[in-house]
Amino acid sequence: MTLLKTILFLCLVPGLLLGYLPYRVAAADVELFAPGVLAWLAFPFWLLGGAGVLWCVWNFLFYGKGTPAPIDPPRKLVTVGLYRFVRNPMYVSAIVALLGWSLWSPSVPLLAAPFLFFTAAHLFVTGYEEPTLKKKFGAVYEDYCRLVPRWIPKLK
Repeated sequence: MTLLKTILFLCLVPGLLLGYLPYRVAAADVELFAPGVLAWLAFPFWLLGGAGVLWCVWNFLFYGKGTPAPIDPPRKLVTVGLYRFVRNPMYVSAIVALLGWSLWSPSVPLLAAPFLFFTAAHLFVTGYEEPTLKKKFGAVYEDYCRLVPRWIPKLK
């Protein structure tokens, strides 16, 4: 059942926000400039962003024993995979994918999308996710927060 909920989540949230909606905007909107070779650079961004999202979902499902959806969160704090480097790799991966759309079709909505998404994600993380995780996992989560940055990995 958790696998089914995860697939539904993938279709509804990343599928819509990172696939369908940017595609519709790119197909309907006028580009600010012809992207030329920049358009081809979109593919690595899409691959990296998509792979990051899928890797995080895999970790939530098989390590955390839950889904990425707030209505059915993992039962165990996920600190493996990309979560070793930043606390919010799924959002970072989504931003990378949205940057790909900005390269593919440079229009005002697609250029703004990564910044708007980051702002919304940051507000959600600081206003809901982090307080909820502190309540649920206590000192373990607080230690994790001290060791792992929220958005940008530490360079060693």
